[in-house]
Amino acid sequence: MPTPPHAPGIAIHALASHLRQLPPSCGPVRLVGVDGHAGSGKSTFAGQLAGALGGAPVLHLDDIASHEELFAWTPRLLHEVIEPLGRGESAHYHPYDWRARHFGPARALPPAPVILIEGVGAGRRALRPYLARLLWMDLPHDEAWARGRARDGEEQRAFWAGWVEAERRHFAEDPSRPFAGLLVRQGSEGHEVIPGPAGTLGPDQNLTHSDDPTAVC
Repeated sequence: MPTPPHAPGIAIHALASHLRQLPPSCGPVRLVGVDGHAGSGKSTFAGQLAGALGGAPVLHLDDIASHEELFAWTPRLLHEVIEPLGRGESAHYHPYDWRARHFGPARALPPAPVILIEGVGAGRRALRPYLARLLWMDLPHDEAWARGRARDGEEQRAFWAGWVEAERRHFAEDPSRPFAGLLVRQGSEGHEVIPGPAGTLGPDQNLTHSDDPTAVC
């Protein structure tokens, strides 16, 4: 299957191989950020990529954020996760329960060759020095937010109203997309991964955009 004419694509399994070959970025770990607007498909893509990586751990920023700290969680993430991993130690963080509105028991996150951090703000300024690669889910915010609202239903309508304004402020002050090395776009036959504003792929990664590992051409 040919690649899009405007830029080379890369299959998700080839992307996994590419990420494994990167130098560690946080102690022994290659941290990979998956950022994008709420509703853009970050969790789904991160799960598929984790599978292609042989079960790589995924840290969901929904577990780090809270109602009181939609985006003001950087110090806690650095202290609980980034610093221990940087020392080659297991991280321990307290996942937030969005229904009960409190943090739960500590959850361990041991070092691994690749760890994915997915969520809005995964490519923020304070985290980028620790990332081996930043991926941006390239879906316009209006379309992403519409998908998110449809997913969460009427009971989350008030939350979404507040979230949209908070997300607008966050990306206005601390944009991620300009620093993404790769852009991820949902296609009819899988995800297409193309060079982002901050990086390019080598000639050996000019591969099909299909998620089918047998379709590389």
